[in-house]
Amino acid sequence: MKQNRPNIVLLMCDDLGYGDTGFNGNRVIQTPCLDEMRAEGARFTRFFAGGPVCSPTRGTCLTGRHYSRYGVTHGNQGRLPTEEITMARICKQYGYKTGHFGKWHLGTMTTTIRDSNRGGPHHPEGFSPPWHHDFDVCFSTEAKVPTWDPMVTPDQMGPRGPAWGAPGSPFGTYYWNERGETIADNLDGDDSRVIMDRALPFIEDCADSKTPFLAVVWFHAPHTPVVAGPEYRNVYTDHSEDEQHYYGCVTAMDEQVGRLNRRIKDLGLERDTMIWFCSDNGPEGGESLSRNGRCRGVTGGLRGRKRSLFNGGIGVPALLKWPGQVAAGTEYERPCSTLDYFPTVLDVLGCHMPDNRPVDGISLVPLIEGRCAERPRSIPYRFLESEAAMFGAPTLALIDGPFKFLTNLSADGAEDMLFDLDADISERTNIIAEHRERAGEMRERLSQFIASCRRSHRGDDYPSEYSPVNAFQEITGTWR
Repeated sequence: MKQNRPNIVLLMCDDLGYGDTGFNGNRVIQTPCLDEMRAEGARFTRFFAGGPVCSPTRGTCLTGRHYSRYGVTHGNQGRLPTEEITMARICKQYGYKTGHFGKWHLGTMTTTIRDSNRGGPHHPEGFSPPWHHDFDVCFSTEAKVPTWDPMVTPDQMGPRGPAWGAPGSPFGTYYWNERGETIADNLDGDDSRVIMDRALPFIEDCADSKTPFLAVVWFHAPHTPVVAGPEYRNVYTDHSEDEQHYYGCVTAMDEQVGRLNRRIKDLGLERDTMIWFCSDNGPEGGESLSRNGRCRGVTGGLRGRKRSLFNGGIGVPALLKWPGQVAAGTEYERPCSTLDYFPTVLDVLGCHMPDNRPVDGISLVPLIEGRCAERPRSIPYRFLESEAAMFGAPTLALIDGPFKFLTNLSADGAEDMLFDLDADISERTNIIAEHRERAGEMRERLSQFIASCRRSHRGDDYPSEYSPVNAFQEITGTWR
């Protein structure tokens, strides 16, 4: 499927649960614009984030490779190496203009001033802004901001006082442009609107110059601090204050998706543009829920939450709109992943990887064209032991067709689990006793995957002397 360089938009929310959208069955949170986009395109019923937390998933979107290969194993840890071949780099080679808008979380933005979680002179090793990864235009933050008045610390109380610092003080996370400058104008009100105010002019400029574009729009909503403006809270006056903020924050984001969708139609670009939408992981919970009670996301009945390798942590709402290629009202039931974005774009462009480094995703072109009977490659996971333990989840998983295998690779395999996702998407019944042979085969494939990641992690995939293992060994821990 080599197209005439379609425009590409990657929309992603932060901590939006599988059950938080109308198109996935939520009857409280109003998401009419996403629901409209679903009616105009396709819904994925079994779509998985590349990781159970933010940064790992973002890396998979841009590279098609598992995050363990290059050391971005958790939020605020590691950085995306410039040796990684990103979607932006490929697109630029095909004449695209590239833009990143919103949350980056794959490295810091500055080595000179204190910024966000790690930015500044104390963490120079983390410097890896989007403009170092072939993005021409940027309006980007390192990490989280409040979802209303993003530069201002919100007035929220935690169990030990103000949850985020002195209310009304600078929050401490800045927006940066592609020249490495902070941006100070038009930063009041809804953060999703603030982001879209920068993304749309980029798209309009590309339309005027008839230049194909890659627009990566990564909303902060509904990640903490969750704050909704009065007009959005007023939609939910029958609910608690915390619910008003969470639900209103999601509805405000949805409004901006509709704004994007309408503008692409008005510009005459609809049939030439693929729009992808998903979340980076499941809804927040645990410690953050106790710190900020406004985390009211739901998993739609899936087990676990953010940081878990159960489906509630990695199963996310997802859409694809691409008129002329994807029929309105389509539903995809095969397992798909953010790992698949990169190889799909390569396939659409008729492009091949310039080297033989492992790519863990697959092209979804056969699925889109209706000639995909089964997924030809499984979806692998490895997560930090300390985080997975918070939710009692194993640290490794493999999704292969209808089966999902979870393990810690202990010698006796006592903690191993196997689920049939066709019959048990909520992972309630461990069927490993009836399928020992299948589980053993999946366990062996996971071991082979870990060995491959170990080779990548020490730099074997790169032509240079760079080695992620040297930079991030203290973060990622000991490889099995």
